[in-house]
Amino acid sequence: MAKESSKIKEEVKGRKTPVDNNEELEVSIEKKLHVLYSLQQIDSQVDKIRIIRGELPLEVQDLEDEIIGLQTRVQKFEEEIKNYQNQIEEKKQAIVQSKALIKKYEEQQMNVRNNREYDSLTKEIEFQNLEIQLSEKRIKEFTMALDLKKEQVKESKARLKERESDLRIKKSELSDIVEETEKEEQALVEKSKKYHNMIEERLITAYNRIRSNARNGLAVVQIERDACGGCFNKIPPQHQLDIRMHKKIIVCEYCGRILVDDEIVNSVKTEMEKDEKK
Repeated sequence: MAKESSKIKEEVKGRKTPVDNNEELEVSIEKKLHVLYSLQQIDSQVDKIRIIRGELPLEVQDLEDEIIGLQTRVQKFEEEIKNYQNQIEEKKQAIVQSKALIKKYEEQQMNVRNNREYDSLTKEIEFQNLEIQLSEKRIKEFTMALDLKKEQVKESKARLKERESDLRIKKSELSDIVEETEKEEQALVEKSKKYHNMIEERLITAYNRIRSNARNGLAVVQIERDACGGCFNKIPPQHQLDIRMHKKIIVCEYCGRILVDDEIVNSVKTEMEKDEKK
């Protein structure tokens, strides 16, 4: 971090100016700080717009994925319902066949020639009765499973309907936000370019690099409670005095962000408030 801070210091440091040009230097550095902080405020607004717009498409995508998952689940449940219905029908047919066989064997028992034939038919009748009991048990199990699947389909369809409604709302919100923010973002981007052109390229390069390395995109921060507004580390009193004098651009020795005082911040806020009223 110390190396990064030193590198940034080298980039933001201007050429040495003769002592008799101190007043011009102060004005120049103060203007640069004013422009840098203004640029930061504009870029932060653009960041917020993109974050808001960036979250909504993800929400829409999540809803679309959830809807596809629910549709697949409903389809699977309906296939299982058909399967259970077919199995119930098969078992009912098996019962009908078993009863027909029992009737047939009972009739044959009336015409047997010996006990051996009678006992054989009796065993066949017992077997078919067992088949009927087993089929009835399976019908009961399949019916319970069928009722459960029907309930799951009902719940999934209700959830699907709810998610589809949410998706329509989110898509409408996204469409409105894109329509509203595109114009605002474009205006801010154009304004940002204007401020870019007001500062030398090496300073803009340093500013852009600090922004890209900062998690919150802040390259220029205000001193708050004697600390850096970016990393919240304490700033020595002498550094604070140097920052308030506007004689040079000073960066935080911990995070490398460019530091500005209340005077610059209030000046920029006043300017932006005037622009908003226009």
